[in-house]
Amino acid sequence: MTTDRKAGTVSYLYAVCRANAPDPPFVPDAPPAPAGGTGLRLVRHNGLAAVVASVPAEEFGAEGLEARLNDLERLEALARAHNAVVDAVHSRATVLPMRLATVYLDDARVAGVLRSDADRFRRLLDWLDGHEELGVKVYATPVPPQRPAAAGAASQPPHAGAGADTPGRAYLRRRQAQRRGHREAYRAAGEVAALLPQTVSGLARARAAHRPQQAGLAPRPGENIANEAYLVARSDRAAFRAAVSSLAQGVPGVRVEVTGPWAPYSFTTDVDRGEAEVR
Repeated sequence: MTTDRKAGTVSYLYAVCRANAPDPPFVPDAPPAPAGGTGLRLVRHNGLAAVVASVPAEEFGAEGLEARLNDLERLEALARAHNAVVDAVHSRATVLPMRLATVYLDDARVAGVLRSDADRFRRLLDWLDGHEELGVKVYATPVPPQRPAAAGAASQPPHAGAGADTPGRAYLRRRQAQRRGHREAYRAAGEVAALLPQTVSGLARARAAHRPQQAGLAPRPGENIANEAYLVARSDRAAFRAAVSSLAQGVPGVRVEVTGPWAPYSFTTDVDRGEAEVR
């Protein structure tokens, strides 16, 4: 099916799956398309299917799309809608997510992508069958140094009158303890992160290392030392979580977080064809 050019729309591509995937809506309340779009549907060709929607050409052409991607509020809304649709497909079928804002002139161009990349799409769908993405984040969370108890006669050192603490010396000691706590937490977090791949080697099919989150962007306290994704069989999800969580047990100043499951965004980049333009 080809999008009507007179209607001023283009085809937004969310994901690729097999042709036997259920027709939209995949789950209740899934948004039908990015803002201003209509007609979430499957474009099927030769055993494959592309999840697409019609979106306004003015908003998703080269200039409009660039403006949207440079507007953080609009970009966030687009990302939420995109991810909701991909997650809806993922809940019912094996899926290859496409990059955010992958747009084609019409459905015929989308079908052409299915035709030209058919072998690669099928190979990846076979490889991803029964698997999902789990995220692992390792944080260094230094423990604040404890303040000493109030000084009393029994706790004062000999010759307290001559060597008693001044406020300056007490401050310097606290700062030194704080620096030691930070160094120890970062060292321990690095050791935990280094053990991750070996710990889950029998539970993960693939691993992808991402850039650690910047301070202030992480949802919880601490400095993100490692930010990784693993492709895990659904049947191994609980064992994977348990293995990862055990790494930081009893390790002061280290927190490990497992997120997901997600659609396998980190393991389909070689089939992404998205750029900020319409083909």
